[in-house]
Amino acid sequence: MYLLGCRMYVKCSRCHVALCLKEAQRCQSSAAPLEQADFLKGAPHRKHPGVTNLKTVRLPEQLQEAAQSVLKRAEVKSLTERAHKLSNFLWSRKRAIETSQLREKAILLEKKFLEQERDIHTDAIDHKLEARIRKRVLSELRRTTYNRTPLRYDEDLGLVYMAARLAGGYAAVLRALNEIKKRDPLFVPCSLLDFGSGLGTCTWASHTLWGDSLKEYVCVDSSGDMNTLAEQLLSGGSEVDNPVIKQVYFRQFLPVSPTVQFDLVIAAFSLSELATLDERLNVIFTLWRKTNSYLVLVENGTKDEHLSEISHKPFLLPCNFTQFYYSLALSRSQERQQEKFSYLIISRSAEEEAQKSEHWDMTRLIAKVHRRPRHVQCQLCCANGELKQLAVTAHRHGKDMYRCARSSDWGDLLPMFHAEDDTEHDETQ
Repeated sequence: MYLLGCRMYVKCSRCHVALCLKEAQRCQSSAAPLEQADFLKGAPHRKHPGVTNLKTVRLPEQLQEAAQSVLKRAEVKSLTERAHKLSNFLWSRKRAIETSQLREKAILLEKKFLEQERDIHTDAIDHKLEARIRKRVLSELRRTTYNRTPLRYDEDLGLVYMAARLAGGYAAVLRALNEIKKRDPLFVPCSLLDFGSGLGTCTWASHTLWGDSLKEYVCVDSSGDMNTLAEQLLSGGSEVDNPVIKQVYFRQFLPVSPTVQFDLVIAAFSLSELATLDERLNVIFTLWRKTNSYLVLVENGTKDEHLSEISHKPFLLPCNFTQFYYSLALSRSQERQQEKFSYLIISRSAEEEAQKSEHWDMTRLIAKVHRRPRHVQCQLCCANGELKQLAVTAHRHGKDMYRCARSSDWGDLLPMFHAEDDTEHDETQ
């Protein structure tokens, strides 16, 4: 969501296009031939401005060595097995059911059981009916309601989490932040607030992209043990006070002052740890008030997405992306793995106004691109959030757009050109 003046704009992680809600009427599926001078800006097709995917991500060498040192010194038993189990557990977790949902479910069950009782006892007056139905409802709710267990990250669980999620979490955050780096090259943050900082992956990813321009990092995590581990990673795996990244401050609570703002605010894999929707929304609005330029939200790309629930606020339509990365080397070899994640970037600036051209919108590729002999099958999310399937051909859309489409992949951007009329229709070959 972009807040431009007093008008509200929506920008989902699939499209990343600011769009006035009153003006979002339709997404053109047709396209005029792409003019290379307008869009490519002199770049080759394989590196067109819409390419946002990263190559396989590796942890920074200093972070890799520090993590290996910490884990080796800790001598955690069955570390590989426990890391695998934790990873599976995190991906399989569902959100806790909301109180309102639980109440609605109880009412439906009560009506269902009452009808069953009336069918059985048509004439007799049963004075214990109410108590019996209440007991059945409670029993059914206990049997069918998902019981979400909160995780308490002590030192032991923090070490297992490091082995399981350090590399994947870093890759997802780096990919999301790279979107800002590429699309807003003039943005150079001086301060960072990381809510739910965990092992400090957001600090490392931000430093990778912006280096010493960042003068202050404030990491907030309720777990003191996680903060200690994050500090050790910054110090090369030891407790010596000589961090690789300077000016990093760890806290267990958000800064109280409402006037303190940060150029870049990130909440990665932390909203999902909050129990209710109201808590998550309160945190988002609190973080937004502390945002001077960009607020970035990143979550696991599970079927039970945690960002999708706030789409009607409006914030985001559900969507996942992938990023390849090399795992933390717990032995001699590293595995090439795939991180699935969802993200949302909210800006206070009018970045999209820089796109002065009136004849195209940027659309997001939201699925694997299928390259056929004479066309490229693309699934797109358009500027108004509408999903479209488009078969891009050189004959219909021009050689430049066709080559750009063949060079693009899931998560990249493609220009969608406005037609003079709506004569062309969706192509779903």
